[in-house]
Amino acid sequence: MSARADLTKYAWLSIAAAVVTIALKFGAYVLTGSVGLLSDAAESIVNLVAAFVALLALHVAAQPADDDHHFGHSKAEYFSAVVEGLMIFVAALFILLTSVQRFLHPHPLENVGIGLAISIAASLVNGLVALVLLRAGRTHNSITLIADGKHLLTDVWTSVGVVAGVLLVGLTKWDRLDPVIAFLVGCNIIWTGWHLIRHSVDGLMDKAIDAERLAAITGVLDRHTSPEVQYHGLRTREAGHRVFGSLHVLVPGSWTVQQGHDLVETIENDLAATIPDLDMSVHLEPREDPRSYERGVSRPADLFPDPA
Repeated sequence: MSARADLTKYAWLSIAAAVVTIALKFGAYVLTGSVGLLSDAAESIVNLVAAFVALLALHVAAQPADDDHHFGHSKAEYFSAVVEGLMIFVAALFILLTSVQRFLHPHPLENVGIGLAISIAASLVNGLVALVLLRAGRTHNSITLIADGKHLLTDVWTSVGVVAGVLLVGLTKWDRLDPVIAFLVGCNIIWTGWHLIRHSVDGLMDKAIDAERLAAITGVLDRHTSPEVQYHGLRTREAGHRVFGSLHVLVPGSWTVQQGHDLVETIENDLAATIPDLDMSVHLEPREDPRSYERGVSRPADLFPDPA
């Protein structure tokens, strides 16, 4: 539990970054009156709420298995990503409505220079924290940290677009360009939220693991394959930072229980060393028994030749 509990420090880092950027971005909005900067600040409020949800999810996901949750609590991370995606939609709706209103009733901007400088400072904070979260998320296979990092990185690119828009408004004096940029920001945020929710739903629906880790698993199994030993029925699913799988290993029926057990232990140890947080269930079967192939798996021709 301690290794996973340590991830909450990244959630606290995200919370701190959100508080700082909210203060900076709203300050930039007050100084300039830019609805584009207001939309950027609104997304930072979403970042703050999402960071608190991530903190809770990481705490729950770190809890060990108990009598009611035999496979642990790692799927709690998916709920965090879903909430973050929904919050993104709420922020996007606010941004779109505000931008349309400002387009219909344009307003000149003020103090553009200092406002942009403050917004750029906030973006640098978000960018650095996003890189830290993404690196930690990939290292620990945490969808919560990856989702939070991607959200902050999207916020950075959003800010770049807003800053460019506000700068153009200051140069061209075309006030309606500001709400146009804000509207595009809202559309981009919706796209980000959709991807977060879709990925979370895949996890909740027990989607198979990615091709890279699947190849690593089959690589280990292939090393143990021989004329005597085969495998089939490999199935996988992902639950937050944990990976679950099952497979059937076929050995000669003449083997002793000890021989089969030793092989399974070796395979499980090699898999655990290759894929962190992997929980693989291995079912041992005799190669000569036709019932070992009743799950739609083809039988080796050398054991069961077609009748003449």
